Amino acid sequence: MEIYKKPSVRNLLLLIVGAFILIVTVVYANYLARQLSDREDKIQELYNDAQAYVLQNQDLEADFTIADKVREKYNLPIISEYEGVLSGNNWGESRDTNQVFLRLKVEEFIKSNREPLVGTKITEGYTFYTFKSSLSTYIRFFPAVQFLLLGFFIAFGYYLINAARRGEQNRVWAGMAKETAHQLGTPISAIIAWIEFLKESNAERPDQLEVIGELRSDVNRLELIADRFSKIGASPELERANVYKLLGDIETYMKRRSPRKVTFDFPEGENKKDVMVNQHLFSWVLENLIRNSLDALDGKGNISAKVSESDKHIIINVSDTGKGIPSSKHKEIFKPGFSTKKRGWGLGLSLAKRIIEEYHKGKIFVKSSRPNEGTTFTIQLPRT
Repeated sequence: MEIYKKPSVRNLLLLIVGAFILIVTVVYANYLARQLSDREDKIQELYNDAQAYVLQNQDLEADFTIADKVREKYNLPIISEYEGVLSGNNWGESRDTNQVFLRLKVEEFIKSNREPLVGTKITEGYTFYTFKSSLSTYIRFFPAVQFLLLGFFIAFGYYLINAARRGEQNRVWAGMAKETAHQLGTPISAIIAWIEFLKESNAERPDQLEVIGELRSDVNRLELIADRFSKIGASPELERANVYKLLGDIETYMKRRSPRKVTFDFPEGENKKDVMVNQHLFSWVLENLIRNSLDALDGKGNISAKVSESDKHIIINVSDTGKGIPSSKHKEIFKPGFSTKKRGWGLGLSLAKRIIEEYHKGKIFVKSSRPNEGTTFTIQLPRT
């Protein structure tokens, strides 16, 4: 059961449309860039022709006016050389006289296998090196820059939509949890009152008092569940607790509610490893993991827990010998609304992830799982 399947299709369509817009825009921008680049090539050719005409007709007392107008109008970079001294135009005020920079550009020109313009007659000894304008360089990189900007915009938009959807889901789950806690409050109070009435009415009947005591234990459990739901969406208080005691308490509770052929192998509480937790919410996480293990065991198998530590974390591994989880579902199972059960709402593991990661600043994930061999969940909590 995946109650949030449709938004995934919507996101896929958004991604496809965004990719289409990106491709069309980049293709068109690339076309414009090629047209502008061709135009720059023709402008450079025009300058070369004008300069060559002037150089070849010095005897007609022609000057450089035509070539100069083309150069100045289109901001063409030029380097002229006379007796080994270089001078530049349109490179920038500091570079026009920078011999090192100009020499590097001349070497670049020669390596490109282009022919410079050589002066004749009264301009004999002059050599002219012509280059494309800086606009030509900008045009060459424009499609790539546009691709990166549009790609970033689409990716950022996709991220924002997903973040908004996750926020909406979290608000829905938190609202449902609080409403559930509110709705449980009234009948629980009424049941407590009836239990007190039954205790007084059966004060001299030990057999009935034992049954009433069990009823009271179950009502206490309901109160705990209501308290857990009420804390979802709030900022619960954390307190120091022994991780072995927490595991021992949940083992004791779940053993009494598990099939007889299911065995538990939890560590003893002799060692002292403290963590900062909200005990009600953290025990709920452990309970959810064990209930999932019980569902996977189908009435027979083993559930175990191990505690270890690293430099920064206390690590709890909860394992079972059940049916296992396909590797493709290792992350899916923590999403709100995902459930393999016909009557499941898919809230358990998603709330467990929220409790561990948002409230306790830890991590919870599937460490390993193999079909028909079992699954291990890992919880990492910061060391105190």
